[in-house]
Amino acid sequence: MTFPDLTPALRAAMPDLRGKIAANVRMGDLTWFRTGGPAQVLFAPADEEDLAYFLSRLDPALPVLPVGVGSNLLVRDGGIEGIVIRLGRPFHEIRIEAVQITAGAGVLDVKLALAAAEAGIAGLAFYRGIPGSIGGALRMNGGAYGAETKDVLISCRGVDRGGKLRTFTNADMGFAYRCCGIASDVIFTSALFAGRPGDPAAIKAEMAEITEVRQATQPISARTGGSTFKNPQGHKAWQLIDRAGCRGLVIGDAQVSDLHCNFLINRGAASAADIENLGEEVRRRVFATSGIRLEWEIERVGQRPQA
Repeated sequence: MTFPDLTPALRAAMPDLRGKIAANVRMGDLTWFRTGGPAQVLFAPADEEDLAYFLSRLDPALPVLPVGVGSNLLVRDGGIEGIVIRLGRPFHEIRIEAVQITAGAGVLDVKLALAAAEAGIAGLAFYRGIPGSIGGALRMNGGAYGAETKDVLISCRGVDRGGKLRTFTNADMGFAYRCCGIASDVIFTSALFAGRPGDPAAIKAEMAEITEVRQATQPISARTGGSTFKNPQGHKAWQLIDRAGCRGLVIGDAQVSDLHCNFLINRGAASAADIENLGEEVRRRVFATSGIRLEWEIERVGQRPQA
């Protein structure tokens, strides 16, 4: 499937645009599931100001979807209509001052953890266990191993749908479990974190332990989107899924991981529909056995193919 090419009109409306813009880009190449339809337009801004310029000139009727490294994203097979914005290398900068770290929204969570460890900054090692980038961690209040983004964030910057640069304090963010309270049309661009003085060797040992646990308990080398469902209050999603008899369940070429059953896997040729249908079957079986309705943690975006 392909969408009408909007890029000539966008370039004409934005003569000073410096970022890269392309039509009908296959999103399967940009997500960890390695499946899904195209983005009608993919825009990679040159920097924060370029992003603001683009959004300020963009037709308000065109939908906009920011994406990170695609670790927590399932793009449906019909693709994404409108604009997909992906923050690339210009948003990968890390700056350190004392025990504070400023990171661009495109920085991988693991890179933040490594930079903190090298600088002897404790308190950020948990990011070693989170797939994805800082932008997603801000949006989802990313957390692992007993800590969350809300515990270490001082403030962050973003650009709203009208192209206005905005700054948010930790209190402004309205953090809750796997979400924040900032309007979904805000695209985060950078964040300031605070750690505490620590011994680099001890921090690296903590990170090595996290790595070892992940390798032993999660299918991290598979085509997966990470944790599929949120943990319901007082429960662990994987236990509910296991008790419902879903470990190893297969639909098409999508499978519930045998290693960790809150992970769905593309075994190689799964469509986005295979993966989503498998997730919905898991939700149905869990509800039938426990009365609990699992909520998706993976973001499902785009449209299904037209019949």
